[in-house]
Amino acid sequence: MKYAVVIEKGKRGFGAYVPDLPGCVAAGETYDEVLRLIQEAIELHIDGLREDGINVPPPSSSVEFIEIAA
Repeated sequence: MKYAVVIEKGKRGFGAYVPDLPGCVAAGETYDEVLRLIQEAIELHIDGLREDGINVPPPSSSVEFIEIAA
């Protein structure tokens, strides 16, 4: 499965969340670190849902980049 991940740069590092998995978040000092941590968070989140007998939501979000003249 492939889930869309939103990564945002903050004052002290990076944050990431998964729109299709509410509550699945990660934070890190670098882009690479937050990318690694959100992958781990997704895996743990899905494992927790399965252990609790909750259906894992299928990926449904998509991402598009819109280019504009600035």
